[in-house]
Amino acid sequence: MLEGFVPVTAASELPPGSMKWVVIDRERVLIANVAGSYYALRDVCGHAGAPLSTGELVGYAIECPLHYACFDVRTGKLLSGPVSGDVPTYEVRVEEDTVYVKR
Repeated sequence: MLEGFVPVTAASELPPGSMKWVVIDRERVLIANVAGSYYALRDVCGHAGAPLSTGELVGYAIECPLHYACFDVRTGKLLSGPVSGDVPTYEVRVEEDTVYVKR
């Protein structure tokens, strides 16, 4: 196992263009697969607390379902919308068929 990382899902269960949320240390984390690369960010929009995992993933952009703020899944940076800040991201590693996220 990778030191400081926790297993969160099987890579084969998350095909390209899909996403899911998991819980790490009592916090919701969104895992997204974009073109075979995996990304992790906090699953809460900074504007009104909506879960980003119920939004739409288009390329590298995740759109909040509540007020349509968009974030880059690679960096957590706010791309557009009514939000005061970026969304935290987490380091991701994939080994064999397991996706790991750093705490």
